[in-house]
Amino acid sequence: MSHEKLQSIAFKWFDAFNSHNLEQLLSLYDDEAQHFSPKLKIRKPETNGLVIGKQAMREWWQDAFERLPSLNYKVTSLTANHDRIFMEYVRTVDGEEDMLIAEVLEVKDNLIIASRVYHG
Repeated sequence: MSHEKLQSIAFKWFDAFNSHNLEQLLSLYDDEAQHFSPKLKIRKPETNGLVIGKQAMREWWQDAFERLPSLNYKVTSLTANHDRIFMEYVRTVDGEEDMLIAEVLEVKDNLIIASRVYHG
């Protein structure tokens, strides 16, 4: 997949996340995609940090958008090649300290099949 196409997916991802447009965000993912996040592990220990499938991701992100209406990501670095996008961004939420985040998106057939979040 071209660098430009992968970058386009990443920018659509940021747009959907920052506008809290859950349907637009989920449209970027494969139906059976996997998402790993340390925040998941803390808030939902039974997941061990991993959710699989759009319905599980829908529940996770809907909860986040409702709990954190000011949640916003600011891109600081974006690298894309072949089938992966490596994104670095700053997570901001009113009343919380800014958090440095790195996230890797794996892409197949123009859809995200896996995402892994790393906190700084």
